[in-house]
Parts: sequence; structure tokens; C-alpha cells
Amino acid sequence: MPQRGHPITEVVVAADCWQSEPDAEATVQRAIVAASEATDADVANAEVAVMLTDDATIRTFNKDFRGIDKPTNVLSFPAPDMDIADDEAPAPRALGDIAIAYETLRREAEQEAKPFLHHLSHLAVHGFLHLIGHDHETDEEAEEMEALEVAILAQLGIPDPYGERERMD
Repeated sequence: MPQRGHPITEVVVAADCWQSEPDAEATVQRAIVAASEATDADVANAEVAVMLTDDATIRTFNKDFRGIDKPTNVLSFPAPDMDIADDEAPAPRALGDIAIAYETLRREAEQEAKPFLHHLSHLAVHGFLHLIGHDHETDEEAEEMEALEVAILAQLGIPDPYGERERMD
């Protein structure tokens, strides 16, 4: 697929629990670059913010924005499209925000016997794909999104995260 540039990715470590993973920020950066290279989305001159947070914070986000009162592994918040006047300098446009919860990520990685940073890469890729318009509301959308995730992760040397489970026919 054509390469159209990479978004500017700001990673904010917002919870002390992430201090035990010094490579987390670089891992997220690599995952976002790989995802942007593997898609045809125009993400040049765009920004993504990734918050590495904890279960308590993501639970609040999940409750406030989705009405689900429990923590989750990753949430994506696509930015609204903004109209820019023709005479304005092209400032980076916001693609949106991604929040990733440490404890849920850690628990899932252990339960699935996956390296922590592999699972972090998967969640960063998953979150980024949501920001550029992918979803998994239908079986067809889910299969398409999962196939894209698998291909992107393969580029990073990460095995198929779905390989252990049965796929739906």
C-alpha cells in the first residue's frame, strides 16, 4: 500500500504503573508507524495522542463515554473533522486519542501467554485503526480489521494475536 507519511505521535505516561515498562513509549511509537505505513489513510501532518494509564482512569472513561462501568484494555477517541479556512497555515490535524490501561493489558498478556510489549503493540495498532475509521461492529468489519492487525503486527515480528482462538465461520 502507498506510504503517505506518519502521524506525529505523543505518548503520555499518565500512571506510575507504566514505570516498570521502560520500552512502552517506544513500542507504541513503532506500532503507530507500522500501522500508518500499512494503511492507505492520509496521516501525514496529523497527530495522535496516546495515554498510557491505569484501570481506574480507563474505567472512568469507559463509564463516561460508553456507559460501561468497568475497565477495558484500550479506548479510542477519534477527533471530529475540522474545517480549515483556505488562508490558514496547515497545522497538524488531530486524528484523536488512544488510552491504554496497564493492569488490564498486563492481565490479558499473562492469561494469553503473550509478551507484554507484543500485546501493547496490538492494542496501539487496534486503537490507531479505530482513529482512521476501522471498526468491528459486524463480523465482516471484525474480520477485515483483524486481518489488517495481523498483517501490521507481522511487520513488527509479532505473531498473530488471534492465532490461538477459533475464528468464526
